[in-house]
Amino acid sequence: MNTSDKTLTAFVPCRKGSERAPLKNTRPFANIKDGLIGIKLRQLLATNEIDHILVSTDDPLIFELCKRPEFQSHKPLTVVERPAELATSDATTDALIKHIPAIIPNGHIMWTQVTSPFINSTLYNALIKTYWKGLPNEHDSLMTVTPIQNFIWNKSGPVNYDRAIEKWPRTQTLEPLYIINNAVFIAPAEIYKKHQDKMGYNPKFHALNNIQELDIDWEDDFKLCEALWPVKGKI
Repeated sequence: MNTSDKTLTAFVPCRKGSERAPLKNTRPFANIKDGLIGIKLRQLLATNEIDHILVSTDDPLIFELCKRPEFQSHKPLTVVERPAELATSDATTDALIKHIPAIIPNGHIMWTQVTSPFINSTLYNALIKTYWKGLPNEHDSLMTVTPIQNFIWNKSGPVNYDRAIEKWPRTQTLEPLYIINNAVFIAPAEIYKKHQDKMGYNPKFHALNNIQELDIDWEDDFKLCEALWPVKGKI
């Protein structure tokens, strides 16, 4: 793996359409007029470890917002138009991943979401430093996860403990499982080209707490995060 180019680009996918929570990216959020997109841009601009920010969108409001002097004064911020075929509700993440090398051909990519408002600049800096520290010998990429240490079953029975040994083991003794919470992925651009993926085969897991992991997908998520922002939100 070539690690000589340590330029890191924050990639922010942000399409216009949202069926579950209409206009969630741009509508006011907790009295912040430019909403989740404004919060996320400020967080990324305040992250020292990021060299460049690239927003992929089909939303004219986001194009206009990104032109504001506030968002053009700290570090390079580029907005690229999302191809129409990648801006529909049917477009797959795999298809967007294949498109990334055309707009970020080199360096390293941090894929992050506008809908994760509690991933702030302090956490971004920590994640990126962890990524650099272990690359390439300890891991080839990094992703945020939510650990689960509880009784997990499928239709055939328990998947993370053996009832023949102990029917109800203490949860703290169970082998943890992990949910990929989609908040942050960091990987070399080379992985996008070679493997058509946003993570490698040996990723570093970084666990988030129950506030950091919150993602706004549905309207109820929006309202919950909006209520929590005054006490938990931070740029």
